[in-house]
Amino acid sequence: MNRTTSTPGLTSPAQLLTDTKRPTHTPAGLVGDTPVLWIGAPFTATGRGFWTKLEGHNPGGIKDRTALYMVRAARERGQLPPGARIVESTSGTLGLGLALAGGTYGHPVTVVTDPGMEPLMTGLLTAYGAEVDLVDTPHPTGGWQEARRQRVEELLAVHPDAWCPDQYNNPDNVAAYAPLAHELVAQLGRVDTLVVSVGTGGHSAGIASVLRGFFPHLRVVGVDTTGSTIFGQPAAHRLMRGLGSSVYPRNVAYDLFDEVHWVAAPEAVWAARRLARDHYASGGWSVGAVALVARWQARTLPAENRIVAVFPDGPQRYVGTVFDDTYCREHDLLGHVPADAPDEIAHPGERVVTRWTRCTHVTDPLPAAGSTAAAVHALAGAAR
Repeated sequence: MNRTTSTPGLTSPAQLLTDTKRPTHTPAGLVGDTPVLWIGAPFTATGRGFWTKLEGHNPGGIKDRTALYMVRAARERGQLPPGARIVESTSGTLGLGLALAGGTYGHPVTVVTDPGMEPLMTGLLTAYGAEVDLVDTPHPTGGWQEARRQRVEELLAVHPDAWCPDQYNNPDNVAAYAPLAHELVAQLGRVDTLVVSVGTGGHSAGIASVLRGFFPHLRVVGVDTTGSTIFGQPAAHRLMRGLGSSVYPRNVAYDLFDEVHWVAAPEAVWAARRLARDHYASGGWSVGAVALVARWQARTLPAENRIVAVFPDGPQRYVGTVFDDTYCREHDLLGHVPADAPDEIAHPGERVVTRWTRCTHVTDPLPAAGSTAAAVHALAGAAR
């Protein structure tokens, strides 16, 4: 006997589409409206947890948003002529976003990177039509980041019409994340604590500034890596990519942060692997570090405090690093269960940190150079 299945409460088939993404004619239309997932036990203590914004559901990751925004804005201002080359330094995720933006708007893309980029990422960038330019020697003081930036300058001199987004200092890198903040407000209604990784400073400043416009008492928790200079620690070798810096990005809005945590690579690996096993949702270095800090916030803050952690990408890129036992053994990343709580320092210059450490005194290490914080606050009002 034939049976039909009805869906109660529907008056029109069009209602089936109310919670789905609409069809799109270009890959750029796939960016945004990413899901939010609850992370609770067993990763967290029973009855405690936090929400995660899964930016890995964008085609390339969170930086798809800023790549499209920066390229579109540069075109509108006449800084990027039609068909001109885009040249930028990146550890990977922005490269995928720029390849998407280049394909969308008709620009060739050159990505300058270093030997730390995973072979999978190099293959993807090449497949998406980007040219990968590899530097082979780190800068004596600025490390791989400064070596890449100097190579970008050389390429810009060779291609006079080329344009560099300068993700570290471009205010468009901040403005691009207002839609993500608006999505969080629509999805959750209220955000009390934001836990976010810090690299170029773009998504931390862009999301936090807009959310604080809605929620004036929002707590903002920055997550950095040991060996990074962003919050005043001395530069050291950094295995983790995607967060941290050996330069001082001017997009970091220091006055938005209530506290900063530095996380070491083995601790991030532990958290990323536990997330994958316990919740089938994970990512790489940034995700592991952010999740570890959000887990502690969920345990120590009142249960009613609504915590949101931003996961910049998914796990696929890290199958040969974070999720590869051979790689992890070679770098002594396995078997290091993080402490139940971070170490504490009163000031970023108190001592060099080598494990998960927290500081509630956040200042700009280069105060004389100024900050984009004032501009970021102005964006909060404009974006609401």
